[in-house]
Amino acid sequence: MEHGTVIIGAGQAGHTTAMQLRAAGYDAPVTLVGAEPAVPYQRPPLSKRYLLREVEAEHLRLGTPAGRGKPEVNLRTGERVDRIDVARQVVVTADGGTRRYDHLVLATGARARRLPDSLVDGLEGVHVLRTLADADGLCAALDEAKAVLVLGGGFIGLEFASVAARLGRRVTVVERGRLLQRVVSEQAADRLRSEHLRNGVDVLEGRELGSLDGENGRVVVGVLTDGTRIEADLVLVGIGAEPAAELAAGAGLAVGNGITVDDLGRTSAPSVYAVGDCAAFPWQGGRLRLESVQNAEYMARAVAAHIAGRAVPPRPAPWFWSDQYDVRLQFVGLSGGADRVIRRTAEDGAGFSLWHYREDRLIAVEALNDPGAFLTARRLLDRGASPPRTALADRSLDIRTIAAQALGRATS
Repeated sequence: MEHGTVIIGAGQAGHTTAMQLRAAGYDAPVTLVGAEPAVPYQRPPLSKRYLLREVEAEHLRLGTPAGRGKPEVNLRTGERVDRIDVARQVVVTADGGTRRYDHLVLATGARARRLPDSLVDGLEGVHVLRTLADADGLCAALDEAKAVLVLGGGFIGLEFASVAARLGRRVTVVERGRLLQRVVSEQAADRLRSEHLRNGVDVLEGRELGSLDGENGRVVVGVLTDGTRIEADLVLVGIGAEPAAELAAGAGLAVGNGITVDDLGRTSAPSVYAVGDCAAFPWQGGRLRLESVQNAEYMARAVAAHIAGRAVPPRPAPWFWSDQYDVRLQFVGLSGGADRVIRRTAEDGAGFSLWHYREDRLIAVEALNDPGAFLTARRLLDRGASPPRTALADRSLDIRTIAAQALGRATS
């Protein structure tokens, strides 16, 4: 009997895996299991347009996970998986039910890190933002809030801060290092910091929360370790996320910072794959786990192709974006180890781009309100092409001409 493919996790990676299996002509059963009651939906708008009520929940839906004329996908929402028996190739659900599989895909994602219980002490008004339910709770809380404390100066924290400020709330961001320290350069962070300050947000870097004080069971003040007291009736905890790898670890799969996979998304167990935020894949001699829509969709396409017996597409350069106020940051590549940065002003003068080099090799580009530079950089990095640094530094040379020459050399 053909059991087909079971996918655990109905987020972007799981949904895309199901869609791509059908697109690749895979006609065996496909079951998509999601613990949330909601049908698969987009997450990026949750910290932006959804909180501003510019988009409704129904417009976040990712669509029916099947193609025209293809067998339907068995979508199971509100169903939690308790354990995996890799020897018997069985998934056991929390209610004791079982599902057999020929192939299993783990798309369990990541969960928001929370403050220790000793800090929160049961106080209401302390939120995280990862799911649609989280966003709904924040929408209601923002209606009543006057003073907002954001813990963490990463993308979620800063995007939420920009929303709260636009809604007229008094906002303070507290970051233990510098803004976006793990993901963007100082120059890019400086631009975003200035935008927050211009919109009335207090930004406290190199500072850390010591405790939360409450009245009548609700948070009213955040106290920093230096004694600073910040009034807050809403606290957003944006201190990162951790991979949801417990199912994999419980099944005996190799797990580190995420579920260990190879270039094809295969785990250490036969016929078991992992995709998206939960998966740590080979990268430049080490392992990398990326929390991005682009990575989720690529890994889903690659695993679906492999299961369906199709050619696996090459991995493109990683990219992501963030919208804060009227600034759109777009980033392609990874800038760790860069030893030279070249800044170019956008053609329309409204933004700029930062081109990161390691010796003579282009490794990443940050574009702030410069979509043309971002698209050009993606083509270059996907092809492994590096324009000479001297050409990029020459402001009289057009970026498209520079790129065309570099791409020509890469294919010659």
